[in-house]
Amino acid sequence: MGTRTWRKRWECQALWCLDFFLMWNTIDAHIRYTIPEELNVGSVVGNLAKDLGFGVAEISDRNLRISTESGKQYFSVDLEKGELAVNERIDREELCGQSTSCLMPLEVIIENPLQLYRVEIEVQDINDNVPHFHTKENVLKIAESTVPGARFSLEAAQDPDVGSNSLRSYGLNKNEYFSLNVLTHNDGTKVPELILEKSLDREKLSVHKLILTAVDGGIPATSGSTQLTIQVLDINDNTPVFSNALYEISVNENTPKGTVIGSVKATDLDEGSNGDIEFSFASRTLEPVLKTFSINPFTGEIALNDSIDYEEINSYKFTIRASDKGSPSMESHCTVRVDVLDINDNVPEIILKSLPSPIKEDAPVGTVVALISVKDLDSADNGKVTVSMVSESPFKLKPSVSNHYALVTDSGLDREKFPEYNVELIASDSGSPPLTALKVLTVSVLDVNDNRPVFSQPSYTVYVNENSTPGTVLCSVSASDSDLGDNAKISYSVLDSKVQDASVSSYVYINSDNGSIYSMHSFDYEKLKVFQIHVQAKDHGSPSLSSNVTVHVFILDQNDNVPAVIYPFAVMGSVSHQKMPRSAKAGHLVTKVTAVDADSGHNAWVSYKLVEATDASLFSVNLYTGEVRTKRAVSEQDDSSHRLLIEIKDNGEPVQSATVTVGISLEDGVHEPILDFRQHKSHEPASKSNKITFYLIVSLASVSAVSFLTFAILAVRCIRSSASRACCCVRRGDSDEYNNPNRNLHIQLNTDGPIKYVEVLGGDMLSQSQSFRSCLSPVSEFSDFTFVKPSSTTDFKEMINVLDASLPDSAWTFESQQVSV
Repeated sequence: MGTRTWRKRWECQALWCLDFFLMWNTIDAHIRYTIPEELNVGSVVGNLAKDLGFGVAEISDRNLRISTESGKQYFSVDLEKGELAVNERIDREELCGQSTSCLMPLEVIIENPLQLYRVEIEVQDINDNVPHFHTKENVLKIAESTVPGARFSLEAAQDPDVGSNSLRSYGLNKNEYFSLNVLTHNDGTKVPELILEKSLDREKLSVHKLILTAVDGGIPATSGSTQLTIQVLDINDNTPVFSNALYEISVNENTPKGTVIGSVKATDLDEGSNGDIEFSFASRTLEPVLKTFSINPFTGEIALNDSIDYEEINSYKFTIRASDKGSPSMESHCTVRVDVLDINDNVPEIILKSLPSPIKEDAPVGTVVALISVKDLDSADNGKVTVSMVSESPFKLKPSVSNHYALVTDSGLDREKFPEYNVELIASDSGSPPLTALKVLTVSVLDVNDNRPVFSQPSYTVYVNENSTPGTVLCSVSASDSDLGDNAKISYSVLDSKVQDASVSSYVYINSDNGSIYSMHSFDYEKLKVFQIHVQAKDHGSPSLSSNVTVHVFILDQNDNVPAVIYPFAVMGSVSHQKMPRSAKAGHLVTKVTAVDADSGHNAWVSYKLVEATDASLFSVNLYTGEVRTKRAVSEQDDSSHRLLIEIKDNGEPVQSATVTVGISLEDGVHEPILDFRQHKSHEPASKSNKITFYLIVSLASVSAVSFLTFAILAVRCIRSSASRACCCVRRGDSDEYNNPNRNLHIQLNTDGPIKYVEVLGGDMLSQSQSFRSCLSPVSEFSDFTFVKPSSTTDFKEMINVLDASLPDSAWTFESQQVSV
């Protein structure tokens, strides 16, 4: 048997005996199978599933597997039948050497949930080894003077089998000179001795050839033999004698090379060269011994030639020979046993029985993450290992069977905070000083859908120009989800709501993937100024989670409305005619052009300009009020008929404009009840005029379309007013069937025309059945407004609809008061 095989036997025997002892003391019940060695591959050892109490389907679903500490897979499990079968040739002698008991511990690991079982397989010896000698011929030199009864040690036969199959006896062929005696040592080793029964006579027979046979106890018994060649020597008739037949030496495994660990002693009663003794290793000494030890031939001191390791070989046994220098030389033998003492020179090892399983972040406390074991090749306290966790983590170690632990959760997990944990384990033995080993287990945390989508803003504000192209991107909302995968994948949708009694989905739609909101059509500021969109972000988890956000959409006004002339009103293509006395002075108020713009803000500011006149030197138009006045007194030479083309522009970009043509007739005898107020006003300080202009600009900007709409409706109000009163009011015509006197709008005017006070109370829009009549005389220069009855109620209603886009949908009653001087 080779040196490597002999080493492995001792190592496996020591490890398995230790494992068996620990398991026997930590497990109340275990499974043990007994099999003979050298079973054919595929032979069934037993039904593992049945003996463990599992169904065949269960062990397949739960991924049953086995492992051995030796690293070789001597066995395999048929998951379809649950049977444990031989996977490799099993040689008991290779595994356990000369140990009587040969146990093979198996670890059975079952997942989901993780469980660990210990199974022991006892391998029984069969008589598969024949006793054999290392040499086919052994030569003994015996002096002829040797007296009968002398004993000579012979080579012992080797039989790796144990028990009844081991070596049982020796036999010697029949002869008259020698007999055989068998010595049994304390360790059970049988050593044959050759006994001289009759004095030798070299002159009669110088060489004796004998056959030594070794027989084992197997059934049937097997045997091996070697030839003994005995050479009869003359003279030197005393052999060296050792002080002890067996020398026992103990040495630490860390003893340095060259150290003398012990010595042997022998004496020879002969004198001279026949009594000089020389020590050496026996001729049959194994190579590992010759490599590890050396002996001083003169002193018998045994020293270390090489380093020794308890974990590789913990004991050496060899034979020392003492021979004299006589002729012939005489020799004797002794046995030396060197026991290697263990020191704490092996670092503990942390072994993963299963890779750490990824674990969901909502896993309950106590969930098994991984199975680990620890071992130390040292013995006694040097091999006792404790394992602990280095740093804080939401895990803990739960002791299992001997030197086995389960890593389980100890508290709740949160993947968004810690998607992965590096669990540091430290194993420490009980040696002095103790040795430690560190191992890091990486545990991945799996995501669950426990986070709602979060929008990048608490709310969104969007400004959109009216008349924008349908399909324009209004804005993009964005939400994020700290989960992973489908749990973080977000879809966007618009929640159903109403905008002007219509579903918001008819106004906008949203891209469900990127949150971009598109317009379904263009917007009209005059009809819709602001609305809200409620957007929902929902993840794809199960169950899904969602969040909402509000998008405020503000429509920005564009200059898309042309100023509309309220007064003087003229049918398309016709000219509005006004009368003026020839006695009019400079500054005389001829008429007043009034226009409104349905836009708002700056887009609704209107200005007036005289672009064409029959006599440009006679008339002028106020830029802000639209008042047409005389620039000088009327003379006799002036024509009796004049035509003015007045352009009205708004303040938008681009500018929108309209024109109105006013015909003026100069007549004699037109009654003037009082002096020209405007002429009187012309003498007032310029500062007051500037102040009035400022008021006009502010008023027009603030009320925009409301004020111009009021001017148009005032004419209707005046239909039922008394002619003697200084106020006029706009009311509904007789055909109006709706009465709401509680809702009205008041406008306070000064004599120059600018609005001083406006109070607006909402009312319903005028119905198409309403009609208006003029209640102010168009020839009165003190009247701020001259209204002409529209040619049709339908045309006037269309104009009102344009002007009223920004006002509440309610019924109105308007009143206007004028201050007289």
